Amino acid sequence: MVFTTQQSSSRLRLPLWVGWLCALLMFSQPLSAAEFRISDVHVRLQNNIYLLNADLEYDFSGEALEALTNGVPLTIRIAIEIGRTHAWWWNSSSVKLEQGLRLQYHALSDQYVLENLNTGVLYAYQSRGAALSAMGALRDFPLLEERLLESSEEYMVRLQARLDIEALPSPLRPIAYISPAWRLRSDWYLWSFKP
Repeated sequence: MVFTTQQSSSRLRLPLWVGWLCALLMFSQPLSAAEFRISDVHVRLQNNIYLLNADLEYDFSGEALEALTNGVPLTIRIAIEIGRTHAWWWNSSSVKLEQGLRLQYHALSDQYVLENLNTGVLYAYQSRGAALSAMGALRDFPLLEERLLESSEEYMVRLQARLDIEALPSPLRPIAYISPAWRLRSDWYLWSFKP
C-alpha cells in the first residue's frame, strides 16, 4: 500500500515538473524581434488647434502576420497623453486621447483594408507594405484647442502604440495573452512643447 502511494505521488510530480519546465522555457525565450517604433513626432498649431504628426513603424511578429493573412483583423491602439510638466513628475490631471486603427486582409478582393476607428473611414491597399506604411503615418491628429493651454506653461506629450489583444477573436486571445509574439507595443515616446 505504501509503495502504491509513493509511486502514484511520483507520477503526479512528473507532469507537474514537466509543466514547470515548459513554462520556464516558454517565458525564458528571448523576446520576439518584432516591435513597434515611434519617430519624428511633432505638434503644430493650425486654425487654433494643435495637431500631432508622428511616424510609427509596425514590425509585426510572424504569428501576427500569418493571422492577418488568414483574415484576422489586427487592431492598433495609439495612446496619447498630454500634461503639464513640473520639475520632476508627470501631472496626474493629463488629457488622454486614443487613435484606433484596424487592418484586415480581404482574400476575395486581394486587398488590405485599413479602418480609422475614430472616424470610420476605410482605405484599401493592394499590398501589405503599402497598408503598413499608411498605418504608420499619423497625420494631423487633433490634440487640443489652443485656448485650453496656458502660454506660460510647458507641456509634456507621450505616445505609445500597441496591438490590442482584446480586439482579437475569442479563440485566439488565450494564445495571445501568453505568447510574446502577440505582446507588441512601442516604448513610450516622450517630448515637451510650449504653446
